[in-house]
Amino acid sequence: MPEARSRYVCQSCGYEAPRWLGRCPQCGQWNSLVEEPVVRHGAGRSWTGESAPPVAITAVAAQPRPRFSTGSAEMDRVLGGGVVPGSLVLIGGDPGIGKSTLLLQVGGAVSREAPVLYISGEESVHQIRMRAERLGVLSPQLLVMADTDLENILRRLGEVRPRLAVVDSIQTVYRPDLSSSPGSVSQVRECAAELLRVAKSSGVAIFVVGHVTKGGDLAGPRVLEHMVDTVLYLDGDRHHAYRLLRCQKNRFGSASEMGVFEMLESGLADVPNPSAFFLAERPERVPGSVVTACLEGARPLLVEVQALVSPTPFAVPRRLVAGVDPGRAVLMAAVLEKRLGMHLGNQDAYVKVAGGVRIEEPAVDLAVAVALASSFRDLPVRPGVAVAGEVGLAGEVRGIPRVAERLREAQRVGFTTFVLPASSARSLDRMGWQGKIEVAAISQVAEALDLVLG
Repeated sequence: MPEARSRYVCQSCGYEAPRWLGRCPQCGQWNSLVEEPVVRHGAGRSWTGESAPPVAITAVAAQPRPRFSTGSAEMDRVLGGGVVPGSLVLIGGDPGIGKSTLLLQVGGAVSREAPVLYISGEESVHQIRMRAERLGVLSPQLLVMADTDLENILRRLGEVRPRLAVVDSIQTVYRPDLSSSPGSVSQVRECAAELLRVAKSSGVAIFVVGHVTKGGDLAGPRVLEHMVDTVLYLDGDRHHAYRLLRCQKNRFGSASEMGVFEMLESGLADVPNPSAFFLAERPERVPGSVVTACLEGARPLLVEVQALVSPTPFAVPRRLVAGVDPGRAVLMAAVLEKRLGMHLGNQDAYVKVAGGVRIEEPAVDLAVAVALASSFRDLPVRPGVAVAGEVGLAGEVRGIPRVAERLREAQRVGFTTFVLPASSARSLDRMGWQGKIEVAAISQVAEALDLVLG
């Protein structure tokens, strides 16, 4: 018989304590520790269930497993080139954003070549059939079941031996030998551990859907994200047609890739040219609007940075930012005021990246500064101009990586001039850049404003 004991687990962060506490020491939540029995199962064993003594890494046989396609070029890009057999992938997102739709489309594409098992704990098989018919992914090798008992799920996985399995969602699955309710910290952790063991031992790729909290984080214990091989987030505005699939963690590829989809009646469709997609509704010759080239993983992406500067009626001016780090926008406003004499202390400043894209890299600094100055001076940016560069507190513009890819993307979309840091322009000369787009090298923010605002 397995040895059982009790522990107290925080339902917010997963912290474990030997006794009950009124307040969790880790997250600070009150009355969040719940007593849960724990059952030990074969601790210290390998994925095959047998004792695994340590071996030299040079003695481990290399077993490359070729990836297989999901049927979506954008999905394959985010995953690093396709699905790795035996991987466990977690995908989260807001309710109704399209997680189940995307995974059912992937299952339908893979089922053309191999069996796929779609397990739903939230819908009946008839509901899944209706959605599959609407998406046009009906296939005899696409097997569906509605169950939440982990033992039944593992048994069916052993019987079907699919190439791909989808569990929708991990918060509905439970282990009968645990007394806690489905979705609790212990249930989510133990069920994910069992699915991980099955994926590694059998070679079945498993996609797991995870709910998110009001703050946008995945519900359940944080250890869930550490256990899986890949963490994906599907987000976007439900009032718009686009959806962004971001990779937060990937043991088999880049962890900063992004895929763009468009929600249609027939499901989520790939957007092969996201730069043109994000710039499609950009207004012409409007102050406060500028285009920059950012990098999402290996992909260069052109996005529009907007700014609005107006006199404030309050004693303290407002600074509202969406799409970039708010701290960077405040720094750019301070640089413009100190180094260029723009009095923004009595002005409200609003900065936004159009299209719902969030830019993390420092290369967006120059675009934010230009957009703020353009709105403050009420001068539009010259047509056909894109900018990129990191701005220091002294007003200098510093170099950015991979400028050739940014220039090619800007040239492909139709831009004629690209404002770059002087150090990046010199690296282009060393590479023998032969593009037709004009490169304007600058070393100070003031030079960039003279070029783009006239």
